Amino acid sequence: MNRSLANSGGKISMISRFAPLGKRLVVLGAVALSMSATVPAQNPEMLQKLAAVKQAAAENKQRLHQYQWIETTQLTLKGDPKPPSEKLCQYGPDGQVQKNPIGPPPQQPSGGRLKQRVIEKKKEEMQDYMQGVRSVLSMYVPPNPQNMEQAYQAGKVSINPAGGLLNLVFRDYAQPGDEMTLTFDPGAKRIISLNINTYMDNPKDVVTLQVQMAMLPDGTSYDQQSILNATAKQLVVTTTNSHYQKLGGY
Repeated sequence: MNRSLANSGGKISMISRFAPLGKRLVVLGAVALSMSATVPAQNPEMLQKLAAVKQAAAENKQRLHQYQWIETTQLTLKGDPKPPSEKLCQYGPDGQVQKNPIGPPPQQPSGGRLKQRVIEKKKEEMQDYMQGVRSVLSMYVPPNPQNMEQAYQAGKVSINPAGGLLNLVFRDYAQPGDEMTLTFDPGAKRIISLNINTYMDNPKDVVTLQVQMAMLPDGTSYDQQSILNATAKQLVVTTTNSHYQKLGGY
């Protein structure tokens, strides 16, 4: 009986000794599995194509710093087009686009004091929303090579050939749950278009963005026209860039 208890005690001792090791192996296995799920396999072909897109985007953005241009914005709210606004744009020393209004000032609302106050409040709300729209636009246009690399490292990039072009699909590119499809011409080494599904501060405030690129005489690409559709607000914002001119220092 004592021998049986002794043997039983030895087995318990051995089990207790190896139990922590088993737990550690389980934890290490889970960590390894997690890492293998998040780190993408090194695909040489994808790396090469992604590198070409990132290089083209970075070099093109640098060339755009040489220019100033006119941005025309047209709002259509609930099917009602608003007067367009124009801004003179160029990159500032901080690398951000500086925009200065040009053209005639907006007309003052007519009517009584109460009506003017209501109109002014709605106008301020729309201006705040438009500021958010511009912030969202700046996250995608022009495309950011660093964001592309982060999406690749997270295993959230796919490449779909389309004739002589490439469609690169980036998920969680600038915001969780967003998706950007970038169409690239590998022969001309330039971005052709962007199609983006994203949102404002609230994921329910869905925003789609279509960007069509064009090319200047020196080969610099620019976003000729973008159409942003904010479904929740029944708002369509069409932005057209034109009249590109090189700055005096170039």
